[in-house]
Amino acid sequence: MVPHLVTALNGPLLDLERKILDATPAIERWFRLEWQEHTPPFYCSVDLRNAGFKLAPVDTNLFPGGFNNLPLEVLPLAVQAAMASIEKICPDAKNLLLIPERHTHNAFYLENLARLSTIMRQAGLNVRFGTLDEEIEEPLTLQLAGGQTIVLEPLERTPRRLGLKNFDPCSILLNNDLSAGIPPVLENLHEQYLLPPLHAGWATRRKSTHFSTYDDVAKRFSKLIDVDPWMLNPYFARCNDIDFQNRTGDQNLADTVDVVLKKIAKKYREYGIQDKPYVVIKADAGTYGMGVMTVHDAAEVANLNRRDRSKMSVVKEGLEVHDVIVQEGVHTFERVNEAVAEPVVYMIDRYVVGGFYRVHTERGPDQNLNAPGMHFVPLAFEHAALPDVHAKAGAAPPNRFYMYGVVARLALLAASIELEKTDPDAIQV
Repeated sequence: MVPHLVTALNGPLLDLERKILDATPAIERWFRLEWQEHTPPFYCSVDLRNAGFKLAPVDTNLFPGGFNNLPLEVLPLAVQAAMASIEKICPDAKNLLLIPERHTHNAFYLENLARLSTIMRQAGLNVRFGTLDEEIEEPLTLQLAGGQTIVLEPLERTPRRLGLKNFDPCSILLNNDLSAGIPPVLENLHEQYLLPPLHAGWATRRKSTHFSTYDDVAKRFSKLIDVDPWMLNPYFARCNDIDFQNRTGDQNLADTVDVVLKKIAKKYREYGIQDKPYVVIKADAGTYGMGVMTVHDAAEVANLNRRDRSKMSVVKEGLEVHDVIVQEGVHTFERVNEAVAEPVVYMIDRYVVGGFYRVHTERGPDQNLNAPGMHFVPLAFEHAALPDVHAKAGAAPPNRFYMYGVVARLALLAASIELEKTDPDAIQV
């Protein structure tokens, strides 16, 4: 399926596309050298927004839960990438313990687990599912729509290792973002690899830390290809000590919104962009599109109704929100069947393994698409071909998708540096 890209065939984005294509050898060498210095997370997904005048990541997820949305044709790429990663981590790995989210009765999420299990089995690992749900004391079989089944088993912990009955894994793959905190059963493991590490979970990770790191990466990369870093990078600011229910910190939040909106407006004037600037207020920790709000004017903060305040005050697992980031809103001018869409890129290790469009028929180009009513359209495999450097800018889908992969890998690199900086076990020099 060819997505209908309504981006005008001129302007900064096509300049960016051309510069990235022309600089492909330098870009790939740059990444190769970066990966000699930094270790990528085991897997990652990045939400991108293509505004026509800029292309930027707006969310980086280290526990991706949408492998079922990738086209079947890209699975060999995912298997090869998983093999490469496992060979680096534990070359003689035999068993993999996969730990999913606690509430796993969502049919789409179960399909994701099945797809992830298939990838890891094809990479040469025995895969079993262990659950953090302490109410499950016996193996529980869950039926999937396609006839497959998933068996969730209670975890068994010894003083040094974690496994299942008659199953001692070399590696443990978390597909649980630890929003509810770090379970003691996952702590102090010996000679077992936890992928990703515990500090990658939302119990400790912060979006503000990630985007601060991404800011540095984007500046270095932009110098390489000679573009304005803003073309790849959303402005953001952090705002702490907010209590939406009790209206504490409203003025501080409004002031922060105002500062970011003015920075965006200045850039819009510089590039002659007519769109109205907006920001997205997000919980500094958490995912699933919760704790997200679009604001076009600082005055909107004081005028939030009770429903909006309730929506912003609590995220996944009932965690209260007191710290937020105010992120530049990036319009999306991508369409699939006339519905607003945004690309999501999936990576295993340092390799792009596929992607899809998140599509929402009831949302506008300046709204959060990660919301009830969304659906997914796989990026067609024939358009994941090698880019054509001789094609007219904006005319070849592979070129556009290559650009998506480059920007997604910038976010992946930022995530790897972020995890190094926040590693509690790192030796401080």
